[in-house]
Amino acid sequence: MKKFSWRKAALVAAVVPMMALSACSSTGGRTEQGGTSGGGQVATTERMKIALVTHAAPGDTFWDILRKGAEEASAKDNVELLYTSDPEGGRQAQLIQQAIDQKVDGIAVTLAKPDALKDALKKATDAGIPVVSLNSGADVWQGLGAFTHFGSDENLAGAAVGEKLLSMGVKRPICVIMEQGNVALDARCAGVKSKIPATENLFVQGTDMTQVSSTVTAKLQATPEADAIIGLGAPFTLTIHKAVESLNLKDKVKIASFDMNGDLAQAIIDGKVAFTVDQQPWLQGYGAIDALWQAKRAGIHVGGGQPVLTGPSIVDQAAAPDVLKFAKEGVR
Repeated sequence: MKKFSWRKAALVAAVVPMMALSACSSTGGRTEQGGTSGGGQVATTERMKIALVTHAAPGDTFWDILRKGAEEASAKDNVELLYTSDPEGGRQAQLIQQAIDQKVDGIAVTLAKPDALKDALKKATDAGIPVVSLNSGADVWQGLGAFTHFGSDENLAGAAVGEKLLSMGVKRPICVIMEQGNVALDARCAGVKSKIPATENLFVQGTDMTQVSSTVTAKLQATPEADAIIGLGAPFTLTIHKAVESLNLKDKVKIASFDMNGDLAQAIIDGKVAFTVDQQPWLQGYGAIDALWQAKRAGIHVGGGQPVLTGPSIVDQAAAPDVLKFAKEGVR
Protein backbone atom coordinates (compact mmCIF):
# COMPACT_ATOMS: atom_id res chain seq x y z
CA MET A 1 0.00 0.00 0.00
CA LYS A 2 1.30 3.46 -0.86
CA LYS A 3 2.31 5.44 2.22
CA PHE A 4 0.36 8.62 2.93
CA SER A 5 2.23 11.90 2.46
CA TRP A 6 1.66 15.00 4.57
CA ARG A 7 4.05 17.28 2.70
CA LYS A 8 1.29 19.19 0.88
CA ALA A 9 -0.83 19.22 4.01
CA ALA A 10 2.04 20.79 5.90
CA LEU A 11 2.26 23.70 3.48
CA VAL A 12 -1.42 24.45 4.00
CA ALA A 13 -1.38 23.86 7.73
CA ALA A 14 1.63 26.09 8.26
CA VAL A 15 -0.46 29.16 7.44
CA VAL A 16 -3.34 28.32 9.79
CA PRO A 17 -3.35 31.00 12.53
CA MET A 18 -3.02 29.96 16.14
CA MET A 19 -6.31 29.74 18.04
CA ALA A 20 -7.05 29.80 21.74
CA LEU A 21 -6.25 26.50 23.39
CA SER A 22 -5.34 24.98 26.70
CA ALA A 23 -1.95 23.30 26.85
CA CYS A 24 0.46 21.80 29.34
CA SER A 25 4.18 22.20 29.61
CA SER A 26 6.36 19.71 31.39
CA THR A 27 9.74 19.26 32.97
CA GLY A 28 10.56 15.83 34.28
CA GLY A 29 6.90 14.79 34.28
CA ARG A 30 5.63 17.81 36.27
CA THR A 31 2.96 19.66 34.31
CA GLU A 32 2.10 23.31 34.35
CA GLN A 33 -1.02 24.79 32.74
CA GLY A 34 -0.41 27.28 29.96
CA GLY A 35 -1.69 28.20 26.51
CA THR A 36 -1.52 30.25 23.36
CA SER A 37 -4.07 32.36 21.55
CA GLY A 38 -4.67 34.00 18.23
CA GLY A 39 -7.32 34.59 15.61
CA GLY A 40 -8.85 32.58 12.79
CA GLN A 41 -11.41 29.89 12.15
CA VAL A 42 -11.64 26.85 14.40
CA ALA A 43 -13.45 23.58 13.74
CA THR A 44 -17.09 23.51 14.83
CA THR A 45 -16.78 19.94 16.07
CA GLU A 46 -17.35 19.14 19.73
CA ARG A 47 -14.46 20.13 22.00
CA MET A 48 -12.18 17.15 22.65
CA LYS A 49 -9.22 16.50 24.91
CA ILE A 50 -5.98 14.93 23.63
CA ALA A 51 -2.86 14.04 25.60
CA LEU A 52 0.53 14.32 23.92
CA VAL A 53 3.06 12.34 25.95
CA THR A 54 6.68 12.46 24.78
CA HIS A 55 10.09 11.39 26.03
CA ALA A 56 11.46 14.92 25.61
CA ALA A 57 14.43 15.92 27.73
CA PRO A 58 14.92 19.54 28.84
CA GLY A 59 16.90 21.74 26.47
CA ASP A 60 16.36 19.84 23.21
CA THR A 61 14.84 22.32 20.74
CA PHE A 62 13.54 19.45 18.61
CA TRP A 63 10.59 19.06 20.97
CA ASP A 64 9.68 22.74 20.81
CA ILE A 65 9.17 22.30 17.07
CA LEU A 66 7.13 19.11 17.45
CA ARG A 67 4.97 20.71 20.12
CA LYS A 68 4.35 23.76 17.96
CA GLY A 69 2.91 21.52 15.24
CA ALA A 70 0.67 19.81 17.80
CA GLU A 71 -0.53 23.16 19.12
CA GLU A 72 -1.41 24.42 15.63
CA ALA A 73 -3.42 21.29 14.90
CA SER A 74 -5.14 21.61 18.29
CA ALA A 75 -6.05 25.21 17.54
CA LYS A 76 -7.59 24.28 14.21
CA ASP A 77 -9.41 21.21 15.49
CA ASN A 78 -10.95 22.66 18.69
CA VAL A 79 -8.78 20.39 20.84
CA GLU A 80 -7.66 20.90 24.41
CA LEU A 81 -4.05 19.74 24.29
CA LEU A 82 -2.48 18.25 27.42
CA TYR A 83 1.28 18.08 26.88
CA THR A 84 3.55 16.18 29.25
CA SER A 85 6.99 14.64 28.89
CA ASP A 86 9.63 12.62 30.66
CA PRO A 87 12.73 10.94 29.19
CA GLU A 88 12.52 8.04 31.66
CA GLY A 89 10.31 5.23 30.39
CA GLY A 90 8.63 4.38 33.69
CA ARG A 91 7.67 7.99 34.34
CA GLN A 92 6.41 8.37 30.78
CA ALA A 93 4.16 5.37 31.44
CA GLN A 94 2.85 7.15 34.55
CA LEU A 95 2.00 10.16 32.39
CA ILE A 96 0.00 7.89 30.08
CA GLN A 97 -1.90 6.56 33.12
CA GLN A 98 -2.51 10.17 34.17
CA ALA A 99 -4.04 10.86 30.75
CA ILE A 100 -6.28 7.79 31.07
CA ASP A 101 -7.45 9.01 34.49
CA GLN A 102 -8.26 12.39 32.94
CA LYS A 103 -10.54 10.57 30.46
CA VAL A 104 -8.91 12.01 27.38
CA ASP A 105 -10.39 11.42 23.94
CA GLY A 106 -7.07 10.37 22.44
CA ILE A 107 -3.40 9.84 23.23
CA ALA A 108 -0.43 10.72 21.01
CA VAL A 109 2.74 9.16 22.32
CA THR A 110 6.39 8.69 21.43
CA LEU A 111 7.67 5.13 21.76
CA ALA A 112 11.38 5.54 22.45
CA LYS A 113 11.20 2.88 25.20
CA PRO A 114 8.27 0.73 24.15
CA ASP A 115 8.71 -2.05 26.73
CA ALA A 116 8.19 0.46 29.52
CA LEU A 117 4.98 1.78 27.93
CA LYS A 118 3.20 -1.36 26.74
CA ASP A 119 1.16 -1.99 29.90
CA ALA A 120 -0.01 1.61 30.16
CA LEU A 121 -0.94 1.71 26.48
CA LYS A 122 -2.92 -1.53 26.83
CA LYS A 123 -4.91 0.14 29.62
CA ALA A 124 -5.59 3.04 27.27
CA THR A 125 -6.83 0.88 24.40
CA ASP A 126 -8.83 -1.30 26.81
CA ALA A 127 -10.53 1.90 27.97
CA GLY A 128 -11.45 2.69 24.37
CA ILE A 129 -9.00 5.56 24.01
CA PRO A 130 -7.53 5.75 20.47
CA VAL A 131 -3.74 5.92 20.31
CA VAL A 132 -1.42 7.38 17.68
CA SER A 133 2.36 7.12 17.96
CA LEU A 134 4.87 9.59 16.61
CA ASN A 135 8.59 10.18 16.30
CA SER A 136 9.81 6.91 17.85
CA GLY A 137 8.45 3.40 17.49
CA ALA A 138 8.20 2.86 13.74
CA ASP A 139 8.77 -0.89 14.23
CA VAL A 140 6.50 -1.46 17.22
CA TRP A 141 3.50 0.89 17.04
CA GLN A 142 1.05 -1.68 15.67
CA GLY A 143 1.78 -4.13 18.49
CA LEU A 144 1.15 -1.43 21.08
CA GLY A 145 -2.33 -0.55 19.88
CA ALA A 146 -1.72 2.62 17.84
CA PHE A 147 -3.76 2.92 14.67
CA THR A 148 -1.03 4.83 12.83
CA HIS A 149 2.45 6.28 13.31
CA PHE A 150 3.93 9.62 12.23
CA GLY A 151 7.69 9.72 11.81
CA SER A 152 10.75 8.84 9.84
CA ASP A 153 12.10 5.35 9.24
CA GLU A 154 15.14 5.78 11.46
CA ASN A 155 17.11 2.87 10.04
CA LEU A 156 16.50 4.20 6.54
CA ALA A 157 17.52 7.68 7.70
CA GLY A 158 20.74 6.30 9.16
CA ALA A 159 21.49 4.46 5.94
CA ALA A 160 20.99 7.73 4.04
CA VAL A 161 23.57 9.37 6.30
CA GLY A 162 25.96 6.47 5.71
CA GLU A 163 25.58 6.73 1.95
CA LYS A 164 26.13 10.50 2.03
CA LEU A 165 29.25 10.12 4.17
CA LEU A 166 30.56 7.37 1.88
CA SER A 167 30.21 9.73 -1.06
CA MET A 168 32.39 12.19 0.89
CA GLY A 169 35.11 9.59 1.40
CA VAL A 170 34.39 8.86 5.07
CA LYS A 171 35.64 5.50 6.38
CA ARG A 172 35.57 5.72 10.21
CA PRO A 173 32.65 7.73 11.61
CA ILE A 174 31.63 8.06 15.25
CA CYS A 175 27.88 8.06 15.98
CA VAL A 176 27.03 9.92 19.20
CA ILE A 177 23.99 8.54 21.07
CA MET A 178 22.71 10.92 23.74
CA GLU A 179 20.15 8.62 25.39
CA GLN A 180 20.87 4.96 26.07
CA GLY A 181 17.96 2.60 25.47
CA ASN A 182 16.26 4.87 22.94
CA VAL A 183 15.37 2.52 20.09
CA ALA A 184 15.12 5.31 17.51
CA LEU A 185 18.63 6.57 18.21
CA ASP A 186 19.99 3.02 18.13
CA ALA A 187 18.32 2.52 14.74
CA ARG A 188 19.92 5.67 13.34
CA CYS A 189 23.41 4.51 14.20
CA ALA A 190 22.63 0.97 13.01
CA GLY A 191 21.58 2.45 9.66
CA VAL A 192 24.88 4.31 9.35
CA LYS A 193 26.77 1.14 10.26
CA SER A 194 24.90 -0.82 7.59
CA LYS A 195 26.66 1.37 5.01
CA ILE A 196 29.95 1.98 6.84
CA PRO A 197 30.75 -1.10 8.98
CA ALA A 198 33.58 0.65 10.86
CA THR A 199 31.08 3.07 12.46
CA GLU A 200 31.56 3.25 16.23
CA ASN A 201 28.89 4.31 18.71
CA LEU A 202 29.68 6.76 21.50
CA PHE A 203 27.24 7.15 24.40
CA VAL A 204 26.90 10.52 26.13
CA GLN A 205 24.55 12.00 28.72
CA GLY A 206 22.24 14.20 26.66
CA THR A 207 20.95 16.15 29.64
CA ASP A 208 24.45 17.46 30.41
CA MET A 209 26.05 19.36 27.53
CA THR A 210 29.29 19.79 29.46
CA GLN A 211 29.57 16.02 29.69
CA VAL A 212 28.68 15.69 25.99
CA SER A 213 31.52 18.05 25.08
CA SER A 214 34.12 16.42 27.34
CA THR A 215 33.22 12.88 26.25
CA VAL A 216 33.35 13.76 22.55
CA THR A 217 36.65 15.59 23.04
CA ALA A 218 38.19 12.62 24.82
CA LYS A 219 36.96 10.20 22.17
CA LEU A 220 38.34 12.23 19.29
CA GLN A 221 41.70 12.51 21.06
CA ALA A 222 41.76 8.73 21.56
CA THR A 223 40.63 7.94 17.99
CA PRO A 224 42.96 9.72 15.54
CA GLU A 225 41.64 7.61 12.65
CA ALA A 226 38.10 9.04 13.03
CA ASP A 227 37.17 11.10 9.97
CA ALA A 228 33.53 12.01 10.76
CA ILE A 229 31.28 12.42 13.76
CA ILE A 230 27.49 12.33 13.75
CA GLY A 231 25.19 14.11 16.20
CA LEU A 232 21.68 12.69 16.57
CA GLY A 233 20.04 16.03 17.39
CA ALA A 234 20.69 19.66 16.50
CA PRO A 235 21.81 20.98 19.93
CA PHE A 236 24.15 18.01 20.38
CA THR A 237 25.67 18.46 16.93
CA LEU A 238 26.38 22.11 17.67
CA THR A 239 28.14 21.09 20.89
CA ILE A 240 30.09 18.45 18.95
CA HIS A 241 31.15 21.12 16.44
CA LYS A 242 32.66 23.20 19.24
CA ALA A 243 34.62 20.16 20.45
CA VAL A 244 35.94 19.48 16.94
CA GLU A 245 36.99 23.12 16.57
CA SER A 246 38.68 23.15 19.98
CA LEU A 247 40.88 20.26 18.82
CA ASN A 248 41.62 21.99 15.49
CA LEU A 249 40.13 19.02 13.61
CA LYS A 250 37.62 20.86 11.43
CA ASP A 251 39.60 20.09 8.25
CA LYS A 252 39.95 16.40 9.15
CA VAL A 253 36.70 15.40 10.85
CA LYS A 254 33.45 15.97 8.97
CA ILE A 255 30.34 16.68 11.03
CA ALA A 256 26.90 15.35 10.13
CA SER A 257 23.63 15.59 12.03
CA PHE A 258 20.05 14.53 12.42
CA ASP A 259 17.15 16.94 12.94
CA MET A 260 17.07 20.70 12.55
CA ASN A 261 16.86 24.09 14.19
CA GLY A 262 17.77 27.59 13.06
CA ASP A 263 21.29 27.52 14.49
CA LEU A 264 22.06 24.22 12.80
CA ALA A 265 20.73 25.47 9.46
CA GLN A 266 23.08 28.44 9.75
CA ALA A 267 25.99 26.16 10.66
CA ILE A 268 25.34 24.14 7.49
CA ILE A 269 25.22 27.33 5.40
CA ASP A 270 28.53 28.42 6.98
CA GLY A 271 30.14 25.07 6.17
CA LYS A 272 30.65 24.11 9.82
CA VAL A 273 28.34 21.08 9.51
CA ALA A 274 28.21 19.08 6.28
CA PHE A 275 24.51 18.17 6.33
CA THR A 276 21.60 17.00 8.45
CA VAL A 277 18.76 14.53 8.02
CA ASP A 278 15.49 16.23 8.86
CA GLN A 279 12.49 14.17 10.03
CA GLN A 280 10.25 17.26 10.13
CA PRO A 281 9.02 17.20 13.74
CA TRP A 282 6.47 19.99 13.23
CA LEU A 283 4.71 17.69 10.82
CA GLN A 284 4.82 14.80 13.29
CA GLY A 285 3.13 16.84 16.02
CA TYR A 286 0.57 18.34 13.65
CA GLY A 287 -0.26 15.05 11.97
CA ALA A 288 -0.66 13.05 15.18
CA ILE A 289 -3.16 15.46 16.74
CA ASP A 290 -5.08 15.95 13.50
CA ALA A 291 -5.31 12.18 12.99
CA LEU A 292 -6.89 11.72 16.42
CA TRP A 293 -9.36 14.51 15.65
CA GLN A 294 -10.25 12.89 12.32
CA ALA A 295 -10.79 9.55 14.07
CA LYS A 296 -13.13 11.18 16.61
CA ARG A 297 -14.88 13.30 14.00
CA ALA A 298 -15.66 10.66 11.42
CA GLY A 299 -13.94 7.40 12.25
CA ILE A 300 -11.20 8.19 9.74
CA HIS A 301 -7.93 6.34 10.28
CA VAL A 302 -5.19 8.22 8.46
CA GLY A 303 -2.51 6.04 6.89
CA GLY A 304 -4.66 3.03 6.10
CA GLY A 305 -2.80 0.83 8.57
CA GLN A 306 0.60 2.04 7.38
CA PRO A 307 2.99 4.55 8.97
CA VAL A 308 2.89 8.13 7.72
CA LEU A 309 6.47 9.01 6.79
CA THR A 310 7.62 12.56 7.54
CA GLY A 311 11.23 11.95 6.46
CA PRO A 312 14.08 11.44 5.97
CA SER A 313 15.01 14.60 4.09
CA ILE A 314 18.70 15.47 3.65
CA VAL A 315 19.53 19.17 4.07
CA ASP A 316 23.01 20.13 2.85
CA GLN A 317 24.68 23.47 2.14
CA ALA A 318 22.75 23.90 -1.12
CA ALA A 319 19.37 23.29 0.52
CA ALA A 320 19.94 24.97 3.89
CA PRO A 321 19.20 28.59 2.84
CA ASP A 322 15.67 27.60 1.81
CA VAL A 323 15.18 25.80 5.12
CA LEU A 324 16.66 28.49 7.40
CA LYS A 325 13.63 30.79 7.41
CA PHE A 326 11.26 28.02 8.39
CA ALA A 327 13.71 26.60 10.93
CA LYS A 328 13.87 29.99 12.69
CA GLU A 329 10.08 30.07 12.77
CA GLY A 330 10.00 26.62 14.37
CA VAL A 331 8.31 24.88 11.45
CA ARG A 332 11.33 22.75 10.46
